[in-house]
Amino acid sequence: MKILKAKEMRDIDRKATAEYDIPSILLMENAGIKTTEVIKSILQTPGNKNVTILVGKGNNGGDGLVVARQLLNWGLSVDVFITADTLNMTRDSAINYQILDKMGAKIFPLKQEQDFNRLQVALLKSDLIVDALYGIGFKGGFNEFESKVVKIVNNAQIPIVAVDIPSGVDADTGRVHGDAIRASNTVTFALPKLGLILEPGKGYAGSLTVADITIPASLLTGNRLKNNLIDEDFIKPLIKERPAESHKGTYGHALIIGGSVGLSGAVGMAACAALRCGAGLVTAAIPESLLDIIESKLSEVMTTPLAQTNQGTIGLEALPAIENLLGTVSVCAIGPGMSGAPEVNSIVRYVLQKSGVPVVVDADGLNAIKGDISILKDRQVPVVLTPHPGEMARLTGMNVDEIQSDRIRVAGDFAKEWGATLVLKGNNTVVANPSGEIYVNITGNPGMATAGSGDVLCGIITGLISQGLKPQDAAVAGVFLHGMAGDYAAERKGQRGLVAGDLTDNLPAVLKYFESI
Repeated sequence: MKILKAKEMRDIDRKATAEYDIPSILLMENAGIKTTEVIKSILQTPGNKNVTILVGKGNNGGDGLVVARQLLNWGLSVDVFITADTLNMTRDSAINYQILDKMGAKIFPLKQEQDFNRLQVALLKSDLIVDALYGIGFKGGFNEFESKVVKIVNNAQIPIVAVDIPSGVDADTGRVHGDAIRASNTVTFALPKLGLILEPGKGYAGSLTVADITIPASLLTGNRLKNNLIDEDFIKPLIKERPAESHKGTYGHALIIGGSVGLSGAVGMAACAALRCGAGLVTAAIPESLLDIIESKLSEVMTTPLAQTNQGTIGLEALPAIENLLGTVSVCAIGPGMSGAPEVNSIVRYVLQKSGVPVVVDADGLNAIKGDISILKDRQVPVVLTPHPGEMARLTGMNVDEIQSDRIRVAGDFAKEWGATLVLKGNNTVVANPSGEIYVNITGNPGMATAGSGDVLCGIITGLISQGLKPQDAAVAGVFLHGMAGDYAAERKGQRGLVAGDLTDNLPAVLKYFESI
């Protein structure tokens, strides 16, 4: 499913009107009707119920005025509070205001602090609030008066339904500067907006309904819309049925290079996850002193001992053996548990230069190239990078706050500049491709914030590539399956006690689900 920035939604609205001759006021009417349907599902019956509706001057406010009319006709008592001069309303909003006024609706100004008393009285008797103050065009923060309004509304302790997006949430980034409406439900139109998917905006939106307001479907698809929500419809075609006569060679050979003294678990978890998601063969290439440890842990994973330094890390003498391995496998992952030893830099760069198969760079592999990422230009095969925000900061020279404040843009710019698929991990992991396509993940939970979770993701992506998926598809599918395995695990064990191995253990059940639908 596509997800939109504010400008993209405005362009779609404009094209619906200009190219399909759909009157803009009809779109407003449909938006109001769809919002009213959600409100009715919450309130169930009109009874002796009251609703307070907060309206701004823009089209979002116009949607709210349509809601007021629909609820009046349903038999509710409705109080409408308008924060703007009606002379400054948009054309369609002004028309709906005139209709509502002629119906004798209770409409009050909300422009000065002396208006707060009336608002608070209305809220005391209200069963629900409708937020139609600001729509997707909102940027920045509220002024002092608006902040007081928002505080009063949020403190009312009754359901709040936001029209399109909670007022105060940035539609492009999900960021909130100061106060914002904390909705229990949000009804957004045509397609989700990025700010409703990304935190913290997602947390302000509550339960999200995506409503069809009769915008032509052709305007809601296509290559011009670059942001995508990863969903089951995208994943299902990638989990293909296995032919009866297939064998282990059919599903590829994954190579995981990593490990060091004290960090053997990382490469082991990545290798195990690659097997669990369906790779036919997996080889862990590790410092020779770790051989007994890895072989005792992982019966199904093949191992190759590599020459090591005195510190127990992979040494430069291992490069010929690594080159030979690269000639026998379908995909290579490098980095889990390699440590920050100085030799790691040369080894990672060597693999990127010599590999004839896709390479997944994770963990210490990312740290190894942070000083000079121009190596990403000097390779002939697809590369997938899997940084968490701290590693991304080291790769880009930005700070973590900058990255987290606009994850979509940061990931997209990096992927296009360096021609690599980037997996920016975190809540709502973002996958960015060199073509400009962005994918946002919605699976996963806070219980996955545990050591080794990233190693499991590295193994899943590597294992999917091994089976023939394009690296960019493997990255997208990998983050979804990884998060879904975490959700399965949390459902069974709770979040607090999750460990990375629980994710791997639940992978077969996740894959079975996709094989069955």
